[in-house]
Amino acid sequence: MPDTTRHNAPLVLASVQLKRNTPAEVVQARAPWREAMLEGYRRRNAVLDGIFYDIGVVTPTEAGTVAPWLAREGTLLIVPPSGAGALRLCATVPDFLAAGGAGTRILTVAGVGSSALGTAAFARNVADAFGEPVAALVSGYGLADLVTEAAGGWFWFGTLNRMRHAFEQVDDLFRGRAWDPMASMPASMNLARTSLDTRTLCTLLADPGTHFSLLVGHSKGNLVISEALYALRDDGADEGLDDLAIITMSAAIAMPPRYRRIIDVMGELDWFGAMNSNCAIPVEYHAKNAWHHTNTDLQWHLPVRQVLCDLRRTQGGALVH
Repeated sequence: MPDTTRHNAPLVLASVQLKRNTPAEVVQARAPWREAMLEGYRRRNAVLDGIFYDIGVVTPTEAGTVAPWLAREGTLLIVPPSGAGALRLCATVPDFLAAGGAGTRILTVAGVGSSALGTAAFARNVADAFGEPVAALVSGYGLADLVTEAAGGWFWFGTLNRMRHAFEQVDDLFRGRAWDPMASMPASMNLARTSLDTRTLCTLLADPGTHFSLLVGHSKGNLVISEALYALRDDGADEGLDDLAIITMSAAIAMPPRYRRIIDVMGELDWFGAMNSNCAIPVEYHAKNAWHHTNTDLQWHLPVRQVLCDLRRTQGGALVH
């Protein structure tokens, strides 16, 4: 079993905040005004992830590592189990593959505050449950998210998420992004409905160098997974993904019908997750006395590691192969 020694959560969060962008870094950015405008929201979302995710499983050193990339949408992490080495941060899919990401079988997507800190914490819980390194996608926080948040869509899914995609294309003009994650995707991909995090996930799943068996999402991360799988299906780029198993936590979101091995998990007290779920989708696992957050330092948390260990025990080797 992995060493699940916990770290002081306030210290972990402070490590992130102290190593965030300095004024000089903001001025030197490709779009300084954009970075300066979003910095306060990004810091706030890291605090939010500190509440909703189990950041005590992330070391202060790791927190410092992800700090400069706190909300760079589409960033990838390779997160080993607790005590099995430090996480690695990858800016692009090629970087991810070069860093050993091709050997990971599990991919996670968090989705509350959309920061790399929450992403790392959720991925560490999953890695501890399975005893192996997992990949993690950072949803990020940009101008498109700011616009939808102002419209009341900070957490809300569905309609406001489509609004986010519309503004995402405007946001793309100001990112100064050196790498285009769509470069390796077919030209017919519908950009109007795919944000950068979804496009990165499409590229990752379609890459012949990756062989994922299991996708695990939490909250709005489940929507990112769903959109990527639907986009790949519509573009005919989902060959070889039939055997994917999917675990959704805290939001039951529809997936393409071809994926049969789906387990939806919901806390018994999670009215918020239920409101953002498709009511026609049955929930297979109800976590007792659990709400939407996964922070084990707080009461009524969704115990991600325990839930996944339970599912491994009942599902045998059907989840990861």
